[in-house]
Amino acid sequence: MLDRDPRRLAAWAAAAVLIVLLSALYLARSRFASDPTPPPVAASIDVKSDGADDARVTVDVAGAVKHPGVYRLTSSQRIEDALKRAGGPTRRADLSQINRAAKLEDGRQVLVPVKASRSTSSAPSPTTPSQPLNLNTATLEQLDTLDGVGPTTAQKIIDFRIEHGGFGSVDELDQIPGIGEKRLAAFRESVRV
Repeated sequence: MLDRDPRRLAAWAAAAVLIVLLSALYLARSRFASDPTPPPVAASIDVKSDGADDARVTVDVAGAVKHPGVYRLTSSQRIEDALKRAGGPTRRADLSQINRAAKLEDGRQVLVPVKASRSTSSAPSPTTPSQPLNLNTATLEQLDTLDGVGPTTAQKIIDFRIEHGGFGSVDELDQIPGIGEKRLAAFRESVRV
């Protein structure tokens, strides 16, 4: 039989325990390094790219909606969302005159025009209408009946109306290319806001 010294046995046992611990530590580190899951602390952090999408805006929804009024929304929302907050458009709303996909801007008015009433004649009258046209609700066809306004200028008037949330006064027509002081003076009797 071999001579068994207790000190030698203790040294061998300590070496074996040390090897087992080092192996376990190595396996744990290699498993942690290959694990694609981030640590729980990083997973709980809520990071946003920028705060601009959550900015609050106040808009005035007016015209042909069920509940006109002032509403607070976020700047990432669209005109369509503002219309829903105002109860939706009425049956008389002319949604073809507004861009429902446009983003909301703080302090702007979303004006939903009313559809033009159908006249008994099938063709529009080439004469100046007996009542002044409302620049904020007139259709392209109605604006085209104005003296000196063709389809292109009528479309520019509608584009200006959509972009600026409607006309505040007849004088704003001078901001439209093709309408000068003389034409504006001629329009004063045939248009209104």
